[in-house]
Amino acid sequence: MAPVVTFGDDSHQQLLDSLDLTLIPRPFRNPNWRPSQRRNKNIKQIVAEASRKEASVIATQNNSGTTTPQPLSSVSTGSATPLPGSAQIHSSINQAAQSLSTVVLERNLQSSLSSGPMATYTNIESAPSLHPAHQHHYCDITGLPAPYTDPKSRLRYHNKEVFEVVRALPQSVAEKYLEARGAHVVLK
Repeated sequence: MAPVVTFGDDSHQQLLDSLDLTLIPRPFRNPNWRPSQRRNKNIKQIVAEASRKEASVIATQNNSGTTTPQPLSSVSTGSATPLPGSAQIHSSINQAAQSLSTVVLERNLQSSLSSGPMATYTNIESAPSLHPAHQHHYCDITGLPAPYTDPKSRLRYHNKEVFEVVRALPQSVAEKYLEARGAHVVLK
């Protein structure tokens, strides 16, 4: 039983008021909370950044030899007398090496592109997902989503009416449905 409180005793009410949790201010957010310094990116920003990187890699591969400075052949150290026309030979060798490296890079790029579709997250020709969450089962008879599987014939079915049809099928027909789905097992 609760103790009887007299109207003259105000100390009991003061004690209740001091222990009352509803009177304590509770802010929605922690006053010490600070936002993270790490900035999260959305998928659009990630795809744009990746495409920019790919474009810059291709551009640098195409221009890799043209931006390299030519060695100065006219500067002589005094150890040997330069031959007349040797500056022209060095420049043509450097140009040939640059054009050769450009040709090699272009052929490597073409062979990697012509070998077939590359599986990237931006490529629509990549293989379908094999994750169990993305594998939906469809009815072998109607093609509708199939939440049920017949344990006897292992055929998937959509509802009760299709289940009656599945149970009425002979075993050879059920095996042909399984074979069409790729789930037919032959024991030897």
